[in-house]
Amino acid sequence: MDMDNMLAAGGGAIGQFPLEQWFYEMPVCTRWWTAATVATSLLVQCHIITPFQLFYSFRAVFVKNQFWRLLTTFVYFGPLSLDLLFHVFFLQRYSRLLEESSGRSPAHFSWLLLYATSILLCLSPMLSMPFLGSALSSSLVYIWSRRNPETRLSFLGLLVFTAPYLPWVLMAFSLVLHGTVPKDEICGVIVGHVWYFFSDVYPSLHNGQRPLDPPGWWRRIFEARPIDTGAQEINNEIAAAAAPELR
Repeated sequence: MDMDNMLAAGGGAIGQFPLEQWFYEMPVCTRWWTAATVATSLLVQCHIITPFQLFYSFRAVFVKNQFWRLLTTFVYFGPLSLDLLFHVFFLQRYSRLLEESSGRSPAHFSWLLLYATSILLCLSPMLSMPFLGSALSSSLVYIWSRRNPETRLSFLGLLVFTAPYLPWVLMAFSLVLHGTVPKDEICGVIVGHVWYFFSDVYPSLHNGQRPLDPPGWWRRIFEARPIDTGAQEINNEIAAAAAPELR
């Protein structure tokens, strides 16, 4: 067995370190959201940028044309700390699980992100939430937890519960850790519940109608043009007729 085969048999790609392999194994949306989150915190920690350049403000975005804030509000969870590691862990874990369950194409998951970010941006000025990363992460955790009701989880090795209780356990932990009501996480749960209801409950009550599914034009951005199966069958028949008979 040569060296290449030995490396392949070991389950790793040639020239990739475990961290690099873990990064590229993540689905595309989760991968770049996680990378942007870590990179933003590093830039703040190194004093290259400040949090005041990152939060969402309606006036800053639409009057001063600082459009980058529409994205940076979702990727900043604070400076390098244990709290950041906690957020990154839950972000990449449950975002990844939800994205992988959405299928090979990122169309459905990216449409979910567009829906959630749009609603949260509309709610931000009314609820005084300048940073929306925790709210978006909570939306995804809630949707995943409702879609996996039988999954058993353990929190810090002390508390065992089923997945639907996960958002509430995280809220309680945040309340104990920070001493304030986590309104961003509550808002995220509400946004996630609306998506869950219209995607998983509503269709069974209304003849399969799915009002929050991505439209055709959005799917075409991410998905390859489908193969014309009828034309493919005709081509196969012509090829079979023209081929010499094998005896």
